[in-house]
Amino acid sequence: MKDPLSQLVFLKLGGSLITDKTTPRSPRHEVINRLAAEIAAACGRNPSLRIVLGNGAGSFAHVPAKRYGTRQGVRTPEEWRGFAEVWHEAVALNRIVIDALHDAGLPAVTFSPSACVLTRDGEVINWDLATMRAALQAGLIPVVYGDVIFDTARGGTILSTEALFEHLARHLGPERVLLAGLEEGVWADFPACTQLVHEITPESLPQLIPVLGGSNATDVTGGMADKVQQSLALVQELPGLEVLIFSGEKQHQVERALLGERVGTLVRANIPQETI
Repeated sequence: MKDPLSQLVFLKLGGSLITDKTTPRSPRHEVINRLAAEIAAACGRNPSLRIVLGNGAGSFAHVPAKRYGTRQGVRTPEEWRGFAEVWHEAVALNRIVIDALHDAGLPAVTFSPSACVLTRDGEVINWDLATMRAALQAGLIPVVYGDVIFDTARGGTILSTEALFEHLARHLGPERVLLAGLEEGVWADFPACTQLVHEITPESLPQLIPVLGGSNATDVTGGMADKVQQSLALVQELPGLEVLIFSGEKQHQVERALLGERVGTLVRANIPQETI
């Protein structure tokens, strides 16, 4: 019997894509609705496709997270109030995403990280994935998002969607991780943005470090350099995994990526010489 998770893909809808990160609490409703429709179209064309979806915090949770320094730790009464404010903002954006997915006819169910993940100094130490596995096997779409987390060393912290995906990838084994943002991929000449890097491997990373920028707006969980380095670490750890960094701003790019097409920048590990 074929493994129902054999065509598992992780898809992140970046905060810069689904919100205007320069203006607090500014969802891009038309973009979110279009992305939901593209996900539904991909699922319609490939009924065997299984998706874990994640959304970034965008102009919602990043603003209070920076104000209160939540990622660095939560100890004082004021910082705990900030923890709750970041949670409230993260949930608000996730609800907008979930509503769009349901309007598109998708069976999406949120798995709130703050309710089920425990970390120690920013590293996941406890996350029972039995219910998420059950959801995937039932054909549902689990949805996670960058969220506040209770942490045994810091009191509280924040985990980005990429950090959540990193842990999930080790345990669920996706074929691909798709990171949809505003940029077409990784640029070799940022900020001019005329030369797209089509593929990144551990060998090619050093020459790209000088041109990998951070974020142009408030982002407490890192910019493009962090995304590339995290992606490379993950593909080296998990043989066969590929990560795509691409633009969800272009119509049908998310649909194409979900259906296995190569768009944007591909991050992969080097192929061992003995396999060539």
